[in-house]
Amino acid sequence: MLLSIKNVEKKYNNGTNALKNISFDVEKGEFISIIGPSGSGKSTLLRSMNKMIDISQGSILFEDKNIENLKKTEIEIVRREIGMIFQSYNLVERLTVIENVLHGRLGYKSVIAGILGIYSEEEKKEAFNFLEKVNMTKYAYRKCNELSGGQKQRVGIARAIMQKPKLLLCDEPIASLDPKTAENIMDYLKKIVSELKITCIVNLHQVDIAKKYSDRIIALNKGEKIFDDKTERLTDDMIEFIYKDEENTW
Repeated sequence: MLLSIKNVEKKYNNGTNALKNISFDVEKGEFISIIGPSGSGKSTLLRSMNKMIDISQGSILFEDKNIENLKKTEIEIVRREIGMIFQSYNLVERLTVIENVLHGRLGYKSVIAGILGIYSEEEKKEAFNFLEKVNMTKYAYRKCNELSGGQKQRVGIARAIMQKPKLLLCDEPIASLDPKTAENIMDYLKKIVSELKITCIVNLHQVDIAKKYSDRIIALNKGEKIFDDKTERLTDDMIEFIYKDEENTW
């Protein structure tokens, strides 16, 4: 078992109960989509998996280590093995594509090496290899502020896999992209995680995309898990139930 979520709750200071008694296990190699209306708790759940958000109750076990009990230095070690792809890309815009991809190794560097940008020849070769996987090699020395949204997200994928993660978390990675570019990004993502045998959990608002790419779908509504099964078992009636409070989602 790679990841185990047990009775997780999250209550914010303003009284919002974002997650209510969520439990599920994740096996190595799974490709899981988390769907649900806006405000259903998808981002809170995903970000709790690498302790970007502290939960209020329950436990999150990554490779049998309860991340809630870890010290700061121990969490940093765990985060090396959990890559993250963001909706807003989170790239350093003034730096080049290749420099951003190499940042995927910062968790393994000393502070000085990180500040000075000291990387081995092997790391540089790997960075170019991962850029090739997302068809971005020709843009290696272009600054990220010159790229389109789809190109930035491909750099984000390359940077995340540069960490050599066991688990990849993707928080609405295609929300800002047009439909054609979104599918293009999902194609790259699915191909790479399959090739490298990386477990992947993706927050998605687009049900059709979730159904096309996922082995398994988990659905949230108002902080509660209301569906968790193989993709083919997600019926139209269930989709309607999941989004009953939100019009025209699918």
